[in-house]
Amino acid sequence: MIMLKTITPIDNSIYVERDYASSNNIENTINLSMKSFAQWKNTSLDERKNIISLFVDSFLKNSSEIEDQLCRQMGRPISQCSGEMRGFEERARYMIEKSDQALKNITSKKDDEFDNFISKEPLGTIFIIAPWNYPYNTSVNSIVPSLLAGNCVILKHSSQTPLCAEQLNKAAKSSGLPEGVFQFLHLDHGSTSKIIADNRIDHVLFTGSVSGGRQVKKAIGERFINAGLELGGKDPAYVRKDCNLQHAIENLADGAFFNSGQSCCGIERIYVDDAVYEDFVEGIKDFSEKYILDDPLKKETNLGPVVRLSAAKFIREQVKDAISNGATDIIDKTNFKIAEDSNCYVSPSVLINVNHSMSFMMDETFGPSVGIMKVTDENEAAQFMNDSPFGLTACVWTSDKEFALSFGKKINTGTFFMNRCDYLDPGLAWTGVKDTGIGVTLSVLGFDHVTRAKSYHYRTV
Repeated sequence: MIMLKTITPIDNSIYVERDYASSNNIENTINLSMKSFAQWKNTSLDERKNIISLFVDSFLKNSSEIEDQLCRQMGRPISQCSGEMRGFEERARYMIEKSDQALKNITSKKDDEFDNFISKEPLGTIFIIAPWNYPYNTSVNSIVPSLLAGNCVILKHSSQTPLCAEQLNKAAKSSGLPEGVFQFLHLDHGSTSKIIADNRIDHVLFTGSVSGGRQVKKAIGERFINAGLELGGKDPAYVRKDCNLQHAIENLADGAFFNSGQSCCGIERIYVDDAVYEDFVEGIKDFSEKYILDDPLKKETNLGPVVRLSAAKFIREQVKDAISNGATDIIDKTNFKIAEDSNCYVSPSVLINVNHSMSFMMDETFGPSVGIMKVTDENEAAQFMNDSPFGLTACVWTSDKEFALSFGKKINTGTFFMNRCDYLDPGLAWTGVKDTGIGVTLSVLGFDHVTRAKSYHYRTV
């Protein structure tokens, strides 16, 4: 029997083995979800909020074990894994707090003759397909509002992070969630597609690659259901000459290299005003060469391996291709001796002399690499920033808020930052344009995508 095997990028050994769900497992899971939905949707919102709060509490109680597992599954330094726990809690608590506002009825007309309103009804069973790079922060964006709205959830986590689904299930059971309201399955690609195509699935939420998003849409076929698709990114930054340069250097380096660059909203392209270009390049070189690339279980490590050998190979080849076409990597590789072609440890790269004819500046890298280009003004910066098939986030580094507001309107993106990058404010809609996908999570708007409108028109005669 084919099994799920998770290879840890720390040393390429097998860390987790699990059986894939059988056809009977899948059938029983979907049937139980449908049965449970009838009860859960009629549970009061206050009761749902209390249970989901207990779910969050229970999850956080197991932080130490969860952080260790996270490090071993996908390679993030153990010193940084607690940040994902904080992000999980911040987002979950916010959505619980805002659920009354987000799910309240919308009054159309109310007087002596009419009482007309719109209610937000749960969809039914929601199938969530979660990624490995931020396995808890991405899944919480979908799980919590789905459950608060009265839906049932079936979670399929990445084969790289199967223990994340199990930890969430453990927390759900201890919180008092009724049986069948939250379930998970370990699935291969074929079974995943069959579930998406199943008429009993009412909504699909997927976070992953562009090609994966296309497969989800293909599996849905002619069914009349929606899908939330959070896909790729190639997020840009514009460094204006009036910025706090050191602040920009340190934060953009972190935006490019945190989680080994494996973030859909990580910084992959930087456009720098020619007046500060040389100082910026020198500063980011010095700052980047201080990273410690090593075993992520060591507390002093702040740059771990990328997720798998195939990813490491892709990153290295993309960088080599750019260099062969005229780019220059300014990073001294002798500072990162652990990096070898035979392992998942990839040294950071900062490339100059790049252009948009290179794959490195157009295609998602998903690794600890960033390209820097000199620009003459904001118009040239905006042109380059928009020259991308993606549009998740973008940022500007400036001391002029009014300029930032006007500049942000020129950029085709889901989120625009000033003097910040690579962060999700749970009060803001998380969304994108172009090949970054469709749909919204977080904020009060995120609830609209896991509910349907139902109108009530009451007349007294």
